[in-house]
Amino acid sequence: MNDDVRTSNSPIPYDPDSRALGVLIGYDGSEQAVQALHYAARAAQRSGSRLTIVTAYTLPAMVYTSPATMPAVPDDVAREAAARELLQEAHQHLQGYPGEIELRATFGDAAGVLKHLSAEARLVVVGARGRGGFLGRLLGSVSSALPSHAHCPTVVVPGHDAIGEGEGAGRFAPVQDDAPVVVGSDRSEQSRVATVIAALAATERKAPLHLAMTMPPAENWGAWYPELIPDPRLQEQRRQQLAGQLAADADLLREQFPSLQVSSEVEMGDPATQLVEYSRTAQLTVVGTRGHGRVARALLGSVSRALLQRAEGPVLVVPDLSPERIGKDPRHPRG
Repeated sequence: MNDDVRTSNSPIPYDPDSRALGVLIGYDGSEQAVQALHYAARAAQRSGSRLTIVTAYTLPAMVYTSPATMPAVPDDVAREAAARELLQEAHQHLQGYPGEIELRATFGDAAGVLKHLSAEARLVVVGARGRGGFLGRLLGSVSSALPSHAHCPTVVVPGHDAIGEGEGAGRFAPVQDDAPVVVGSDRSEQSRVATVIAALAATERKAPLHLAMTMPPAENWGAWYPELIPDPRLQEQRRQQLAGQLAADADLLREQFPSLQVSSEVEMGDPATQLVEYSRTAQLTVVGTRGHGRVARALLGSVSRALLQRAEGPVLVVPDLSPERIGKDPRHPRG
């Protein structure tokens, strides 16, 4: 039994290099899936891991009134054949790709298939929208179900992500970008794990890392009870206190990842709006699925959903991973 499969509510053991499927991409043939496919190919090249392309198929409930109405080819055979044709189409999009590719046609619900296979993957990649059966529900139930239940981080790629130009392996080379990786932090334990995953992503990309925290404005605290609205001076003191704590987190990351440039900031405003704003210029925006307090509850629900719906760049959602086996810059091993 794979020791990376979660069997309880405990954090998921996560050793990226032991995940045999490498970067797992859900493909349904849509334009958004093609863009996500190229993103996944670059991610696999960046990490030096296998690229696994999967499409899922199901069988509708069919009622045949007579033997004459039965199809010449059984439904299960036809559906599997169609799925394999879709995979070959994906493979055609990757002509010249220099890395290892695995193609899988799997029976089952798309979200369930990806969730199951994510136990063997270091990263799952999906497009923001797709064709009904596979990715069409992504911004409905799957927008929260897949990222929060997956056994590894999940990247949701927006519909306008760039596809490499030209021919050959150069189309899939990781893009060199000075834009930062941004991680939303509330300093909870789960948020700390998301921050470490963000630091690993920034290190792989040779990009700076920015730690972002957002405090809701005072007027949102006392809409019904104005007497509870804090003094603006106390609010600013709290912001400065949190800024100091976040700066200390940044210092620890610099020790853990000596090659990494790290910055931090605590702002006042709406958490979803701030993260969406960051996504316009960040090369990757990272959030966790759990935390504590007002901001954490929002990130798990409305903020994560708003970010996935409105983000202008890729969003990485980090589930409840065990921190014991992650968090070291491979170029600077410690202890």
